[in-house]
Amino acid sequence: MATKLNLEIPQDPFLPQDQNLGPAFLDTQACLCALRGQKSVTSTQVGWQCIGNQTQGVYEVSTGKWFNSNGDKTLRDKLPIWDKSTYPDVSKPLMWDEGSSKLVDVVEDRLSVWDQACTGVNHTAFSTSFYGATAAIQANNTPYDAAPCWRPGAVPMTIQQVDDWNKNGCNEGFLCKNNTVNSLPQFCPPITQCQIARLAGFTCSFGGQNIGMGPFEPVVCQQGYYCPTSSGGREKLVCPKGTYCQPGAPTPTPCSIGSYCPEKSSYETFVIPIIVLIGVDILLILGFVWYLVRKRFWRSREQSIGRLRNKKNTFRGAITGYKELSGETDQDHEMIPMQATYIPGQDGWTGFEAALELPTPESSTMDVTESGFSPQLRAFVESMRRATEGGRFGLSFRYTDLSFQPKGSAKPILQNVTGSIERGSLTAVMGGSGAGKSTFVNVLMGKTTNTGGTVMINNVPGKIKKYKKLIGYVPQDDIVLPELTVYENILHSARIRLPRAWSDTDIKAHVNSVIDCLELSHVRDSLVGSVGKPVISGGQRKRVSIGMELAAAPMAIFLDEPTSGLDATAASSIMRTLKAIGRLGISVIVIIHQPRMEIFEMLDDLILLANGQIIYEGPEAGVQQFFENVGFNFPEHSNYGDVVTDIVTGNGRVYKRSGDISKEALIAHWAASRQNANIKEKHASLRYSKTSVAENNSQQRDQLKKRGAPRLKQLWLCLRRAMLQQWRTRSAFCFEMALATVAGALLGLAENSKKGVLFTGIYNAPFDVLSLATDIKSVPELALLTVIAIGLVSAAPGVRVFSEEMLLYRREAEAGHSRIAYFLAKNIAVIPRMVFACMHFSTLILLLAVPIIPWATAFVVNLVYFYCIYGLASCVSMIVRREDAPLIATMISLIVGILSGAAPPLSSVKDWHMEWLWRASPAVWLAELYFGQLVEPFRYLYQVDLAAKLVGFHLDWHWRNLLFLLAIGTIYRFLAYIGLLWGGRLRV
Repeated sequence: MATKLNLEIPQDPFLPQDQNLGPAFLDTQACLCALRGQKSVTSTQVGWQCIGNQTQGVYEVSTGKWFNSNGDKTLRDKLPIWDKSTYPDVSKPLMWDEGSSKLVDVVEDRLSVWDQACTGVNHTAFSTSFYGATAAIQANNTPYDAAPCWRPGAVPMTIQQVDDWNKNGCNEGFLCKNNTVNSLPQFCPPITQCQIARLAGFTCSFGGQNIGMGPFEPVVCQQGYYCPTSSGGREKLVCPKGTYCQPGAPTPTPCSIGSYCPEKSSYETFVIPIIVLIGVDILLILGFVWYLVRKRFWRSREQSIGRLRNKKNTFRGAITGYKELSGETDQDHEMIPMQATYIPGQDGWTGFEAALELPTPESSTMDVTESGFSPQLRAFVESMRRATEGGRFGLSFRYTDLSFQPKGSAKPILQNVTGSIERGSLTAVMGGSGAGKSTFVNVLMGKTTNTGGTVMINNVPGKIKKYKKLIGYVPQDDIVLPELTVYENILHSARIRLPRAWSDTDIKAHVNSVIDCLELSHVRDSLVGSVGKPVISGGQRKRVSIGMELAAAPMAIFLDEPTSGLDATAASSIMRTLKAIGRLGISVIVIIHQPRMEIFEMLDDLILLANGQIIYEGPEAGVQQFFENVGFNFPEHSNYGDVVTDIVTGNGRVYKRSGDISKEALIAHWAASRQNANIKEKHASLRYSKTSVAENNSQQRDQLKKRGAPRLKQLWLCLRRAMLQQWRTRSAFCFEMALATVAGALLGLAENSKKGVLFTGIYNAPFDVLSLATDIKSVPELALLTVIAIGLVSAAPGVRVFSEEMLLYRREAEAGHSRIAYFLAKNIAVIPRMVFACMHFSTLILLLAVPIIPWATAFVVNLVYFYCIYGLASCVSMIVRREDAPLIATMISLIVGILSGAAPPLSSVKDWHMEWLWRASPAVWLAELYFGQLVEPFRYLYQVDLAAKLVGFHLDWHWRNLLFLLAIGTIYRFLAYIGLLWGGRLRV
């Protein structure tokens, strides 16, 4: 019957307990086997007795397993302990029966647990140590071969009891080379050098091999090797080629397809990703080089053709006797300096200005004589007729007692404004600062809803907002995309806003006519450029801005300060173009300050405002007479535009020596004037029936429904434009890829010394006492560095997705462009950018840091975090000024990264009841996924649940982490879209 060994000091099977009387050895289970007499030690009938508990004395008891001898059957004197002339017959184990005083077949249950394990098979290494210890004792020397611990004077401690050993054996991942039932795993106090190594997190080694602190202390399986569980932890095998073995590997882990894993690998090197990355980069570089070479080739070809033409003209001049034209006539208008504008000769008007000879339209039809028009202008007129279905285009505005008072304001901005703007007229709205000009124009365009009075369009009352697809607005600043050409800017506007039934051929024909009539043909393929880095002149930029509205075939165009920033010549040219557009029937309304005399005389009508009320409304030709009737004198040869501006701003004392010159007096004079009375009588005489209003509204609804591309088409058009913008700004793309590469390389090098061993926990019981210094922070720290690096790489580019175009977006949205199509297109367009940046970052960090995580998993989670940071940066760009957004977005991404749960650990945060704040950060979900992927696979070796509890992460939330990352990135985009709609009010 089994009994339990209870020794204060663990048994040392290598240490002889008695003087050996003959041949003896240790078997594979560390049982002491001795040749002796069966009935007594010296009886002539011999056999081999094997006992597990050596403290009993092999010559003093008859217990244990017995084996017949295969050699001499009699006991001879003075046989050495290592004699091999006789050996046990292990085919039939026996036991001594006290009742019959003979050997009988063994009954396992009658043997002790230690004796049951005896095999009778010599274990050479065990026996060698046993013989060495025996010889040392006989020579009165210290038996070093039987030392229980390598540290002098150290006493071992059994760490695994026999029942646990029989049930579980050696812990998975450990090498228990000398451990058996009779030599159970022990712990020995380490020598000083090994204690230092363990405190540093390293296993003690000698000669490149892991060693225990005693012959019976288990050691964790060495990296580059594996200790199969099938051998009971007694074998250490080399990790074969094509696999890798981390410290404590029970089986080799197959490498991914395409990875490099030589023999004795402790990690895998991802080869395919780096090859793909290098290949993609080479293709991109070759593509850039090919583009530059092709561009240079075509440019040199054009220059060669130009030189041939010049030579041909010179040759003709020599034959005919005519002189060659000067180079100024054939100059490259694209190279004209800033503020210069191409002005046609006065022999004949070109472009839109050919319509200047036409009278102001007085009806809704466009029955004009087109015989004097150029083909381009005739093509434009025909396009306008098609867009307005039969030639009815141009809007007239009539407003009565118009007023606007913001909520919470005690003073109205507009009040008692009554008047009209006729179809096809060039009308200027003038006044000082705060006069209400912008508010008045915004009410007419439908951007602002009037709080009082009525507005009629084409003599029909109704909501003005529904006409926004028929109204063009040109802001004061030339809001165009600098990365696109003149033609591309205008074409995009046309494709979005023209009737959806038009074919692309018809749209391009209309755009070509607009470009030709605006006299932009010579720069149609030139980039617009920015104000800081201009490519075309200021006047040409203004024409492009106007062309973007004319491309939509509008019935009315509002312009805010169209001459602002232009020199006198360019300003006059722009105003002549606008006047010509008005002559074609399109209503043109401009806000203008202090125009020069030539421009002032071009105006058809004036609306002069002060304090939100009208001072004068009527023809430009009658303004002088009106103010002279009030007592103002207009100096001879003066600029009447300046004089009128001084008067309406209350600074007209120089023109009226005595009397009241205040704005209030001027407002009162207009209210009592005959002109104002005539306007009110005219408005009162207008009659319209409900039937006519319904018919008009029905026609307009039908026409407006046909205007503009469907949302899906707008999404495609905006996506094409966004992709083209990224191509034109490829230098920024290259810098972003370089930054991602550098960040990945630096982080990889920082973690390279660990060779992929990023987690060291407490060993599973009962070997926990053998644990090294734990390392549960490396994985969270790697995640922390990853999220910080991704934030630094992608925050600034994420801001630029929208911040550089907010003014353009508002202009397009007010013109009827789909907001959701624009937003989705911009987000989709940056996906390739995120993928490339993530590929450069992830490939380098995984190549150098070699964490034990699937490449696809790491790439996907990093990509989703890029997605989150781009979304977060988009939110910032909606509410922060363009100049400050990149810095603030980078700072916020750093704060979000710090909330990853690494420091402070998430477990501490839970104690503070602040986990909700950390969980709101995408960084904590990435860190948790990293922790689960890098720690959970070592459950067989370490107490990973304890490590997870100390850190605060979950080990099995892989898909939940990924889904929450996606959700947070999507929520950021939803908030960014809300900011896109309302961010103008929130922008700081």
